Amino acid sequence: MAGTPRRYHSPRRAEQAAATRAAVLVAARDAFVGAGYAASTVADVARRAGVAVDTVYASVGRKPALLRAVLESAISGTDDAVPAQDRDYVARVQAASSATAKIETYARALVVIQARLAPVFLALRDAATTDPDSAALWAEITERRARNMRDFAADLRATGELRDDLSDDDVADIVWSMNGPEYWLLLVGGRGWSHERFAGHLVDAWTRLFLRRPGPAGD
Repeated sequence: MAGTPRRYHSPRRAEQAAATRAAVLVAARDAFVGAGYAASTVADVARRAGVAVDTVYASVGRKPALLRAVLESAISGTDDAVPAQDRDYVARVQAASSATAKIETYARALVVIQARLAPVFLALRDAATTDPDSAALWAEITERRARNMRDFAADLRATGELRDDLSDDDVADIVWSMNGPEYWLLLVGGRGWSHERFAGHLVDAWTRLFLRRPGPAGD
């Protein structure tokens, strides 16, 4: 009786496939940010990556899949999507013991993310004005950001340090507006702020806006 055929697994082949995917993602990012999503083709991406068009399809997918993969890579800092709850900085935020420490941890992580994400995010926003697939992805990512910020607001609320006159939705909406790539590009790109200054600004603004002020001495 013949045995069950063994699956052949080659670590070297897996490494080559991962390297090819990484090269395709870099090429797609450069194309979409540089020329725009609408003006870029899969052939352009293949040429930039130094691979065949069929290789782009096999390693990532068609053009909408490329845009999604580039965006998820920019968010996670890896070649694959990483759910928010599994990201290292989210664990650090959740482990911080005070609202101020949580805000500081998140702001420091945000500037690292925005440096790679902002150009991709704006390329997606521009593509969404004319391309239905991009519009659907834009709506999905926008709502996902809002949902993640509601989780962040709830985490801050659990410290007991937030103002009572602000709801979690209020806090989430304010953070959502200030952690957007548009705000980053206004101050870092437009006004030349350093990453450190931008992070410090967010910490200062959010602690002033969200946290209870100490009462008079003796209270």
